[in-house]
Amino acid sequence: MAFWKAAFAVLSLVAAVEGFTTPTVSRVSQFPRMTATLAEPDLGLIATENIRNIAVIAHVDHGKTTLVDALLRQTNVFRDAAQANEAGERVMDSEDQERERGITILAKNLAVMRDGVKINIMDTPGHADFGGEVERVLNMCDGVLLVVDSVEGPKPQTRFVLDKALKQDMKVVVVVNKIDRPAARPDYVVDKVFDLMMELGASDEQIDFTTVYASGLNGISGMEPDDMQEDMKPLFDAIRDCVDPPEVKSTEPDALQCLVSNIDYDNFKGKMGIARISQGTIKAGQPVALARPGAAKKTGRLTSLFIFDNLGKKEVQSASAGEIIMFSGLEDIEIGDTLITNEGGGANAAEPLPPIAVELPTVRMTLGVNRSPLAGREGKFLTSRMIRDRLFKETDRNVALKVEETDSADKYAVSGRGQLHLTVLIETMRREGFELEVGPPAVIYKENEETGELEEPFEKVEVRVPEEYSGAVIDMFNTRNGELQDMGLDDGGEAMSVIQYLIPTRGMLGLRSELLTATRGTAIIDAVFDSYRPKLKVDIKSRDKGSLLAFEDGVTTSFGLENAQDRGKLFVAAGEDVYKNMIVGIHQRPGDLAVNVCKTKALTNMRSATKGITVGITAPIEMSMDACVEYIASDEILEVTPTKFRMAKNPDMAGKKKKN
Repeated sequence: MAFWKAAFAVLSLVAAVEGFTTPTVSRVSQFPRMTATLAEPDLGLIATENIRNIAVIAHVDHGKTTLVDALLRQTNVFRDAAQANEAGERVMDSEDQERERGITILAKNLAVMRDGVKINIMDTPGHADFGGEVERVLNMCDGVLLVVDSVEGPKPQTRFVLDKALKQDMKVVVVVNKIDRPAARPDYVVDKVFDLMMELGASDEQIDFTTVYASGLNGISGMEPDDMQEDMKPLFDAIRDCVDPPEVKSTEPDALQCLVSNIDYDNFKGKMGIARISQGTIKAGQPVALARPGAAKKTGRLTSLFIFDNLGKKEVQSASAGEIIMFSGLEDIEIGDTLITNEGGGANAAEPLPPIAVELPTVRMTLGVNRSPLAGREGKFLTSRMIRDRLFKETDRNVALKVEETDSADKYAVSGRGQLHLTVLIETMRREGFELEVGPPAVIYKENEETGELEEPFEKVEVRVPEEYSGAVIDMFNTRNGELQDMGLDDGGEAMSVIQYLIPTRGMLGLRSELLTATRGTAIIDAVFDSYRPKLKVDIKSRDKGSLLAFEDGVTTSFGLENAQDRGKLFVAAGEDVYKNMIVGIHQRPGDLAVNVCKTKALTNMRSATKGITVGITAPIEMSMDACVEYIASDEILEVTPTKFRMAKNPDMAGKKKKN
C-alpha cells in the first residue's frame, strides 16, 4: 500500500511540472456542457426571448388539429415512425366525443422545441358553442395562428375568434391551410382575410400580416402557393420571426402574477391550475396566494410545479415570466384567480390581474332526477345530490357554463353558449353512469338597462346549399322569422348558393335537422351569436307535426306496431319497454295521438279471413341524443340513461293543461 501511495505522489508531481491536471480533476471538467444541459430542464428556466406562446384559432373543420399534428411530427416529439403511427391522426383530440364528432371540444396545451426556441401551442375548438374555451386561452398567448381553408375562406366563427385576438392587440400569422385541394383559391382567401381585418378595425401593424400556405395533412408549407417546401420549416420560421416573445417588466419574486386560465385534475395531486406567468418568478414549495380584485386571498403552498413538454408535462423547481406552468397544492383554485407570492405574508405582493371575461350564455336547459317509471334500471348516479355535485364541478373548468338552483329541489337550470355546448355535457354525464331528465332548450332573455325592453339573442347563420334546394331553405328561414342578409352564388366554381340570415336563437332550435332533411344532407350550416335585440312579439313554431304516444305501460309487440305505423313514423321496435305518454313516434298530422303499441293479437279458434295477409314492420328511426333534444317541444322531456334515450310528455305540463 505504501508503494502505491509513493508512486501516485510521484506521478502527481510530474503532472504538475509538465502542466497536466490529475485524472480526478479532469473527470469532473470533462463534461461541462452535458452537466449544464441536464440542469437546465430541472430548473425550468428558458430565456424569455426563446419562448413563443401561440394559439391556433379557426372556424370548425378548417384543419387546426391536423396542422398541429404536422408540427408535432416534425419536432421529434415521437421516438420513431412506429410511435407516430401508434398515436394516430389528430393526436390532440384525445376525448372520445372529440373523435366521434370529428371536432375539438376542449382547448389543450402542448410545447415543442424548434431551433432552440420553445413554442407553447394552444389548440382551440372551432365550433361557436365552445367559444368560451378560445376566450380563456387567448389570455396565455402573445400571438395567434389564424387557420383558414384555401377554398371556403373566412367563416362566421373565423370572425368571432379573430375579433377576440385583435382586441387583445395580438400579432396574427395567417395560415391558408389545405392548399393541396384542387379547387384552392389562395389569393381570394387572403383578400377576404384582409377585408375582414379592415372591417374589425385592426391596427396597421396587424393588417400587415404574414401569410403561410400549408397542407397539414401532407406536412408541407411555403411562403408562396406555388413554391411549397416538403416540411413545415416556413411556418416555424414565421412563428419565430413574426410572433413577439413575452413582454416581461420584472422577474423579481415579489412581482409574481399568474392568471389561472384552466384547471386540470390529477388522481394523486388533486386540483391543478394552468397559468401563464405574466411577471416575476415562481419556485416549487414557496408560499403563495390566490387573489381576485375585491375578494379575500386564499393562501397555501405550492407542492409541485410543472411546465409543458411535448404532449405531457415536466416537473421543475422554478419558472420565470413568459412561461406557461401547471401547479398543485391549492384546492380552491378557480379560473380567473391570480397567483401571487405570499412571502412575508404577502406584504410586497403584486396586485391581482383582472379576471377572464367571457360572453354570456344564450341557451338554457333543465337537468334533474329521472322520474320515469323505468328509472333506476341502468344508471349508477341517480340522486339530485350526485347530479348537483357533478354540474357544479363542471363549472370549475367550463367558464362559459352556468348552473343555477330552481324552485324544484330535483332540477337545475344549466345555461351555455348553444345547444351543442349543453348536449356534449349531457352525453359526458351519460357515459359516466348518470340518469337524467332533460328539459327542452330555451333561449335566455334579458332586459335592456336603458330602455327596459325585453331582448332576445340573435344568430348570424350562413348556409351553403346546392342551387336546387335554395328555395326550400329560404322558405324555412322565413317561417321562423329570419331576416335575409345576403344571397349569392359561391365563387368556387361549384353550383352552390350561399345564403346568410339573421334569425332569433329560438328560431334556430330544431332547425338544423329540418334543413338537412329538406336538402338531403347537402346543406352546410354555420351559425354564430350576433347580438341581443328587441324580442319579436310572435310565436315561432318549432315543428308542424305531433307525436305518437304510448297508450299504456307494457312491452311493444309486432302486432301493436303494425297497426301504429299507419299513423306515422315510429321510434321503437318490438320488445321494448314503454310507459304511458311516452313518445313512440312522429304523428303524420298536427296534434298528438295515443296508440296502443303493446296490443296483442286475440287468440281464438276461429280462422281469420285475413290470416294469409302479412304486413311488414318498417324499421324504426334511430334517434341520437342531439336529434332527441332538437325534437322535443316545450311540453316534452327527454329521459337519458347510459344505454337509452326516451322522450315523453312532461307530467307537470299535462297537469297544468287539465286545470286550464
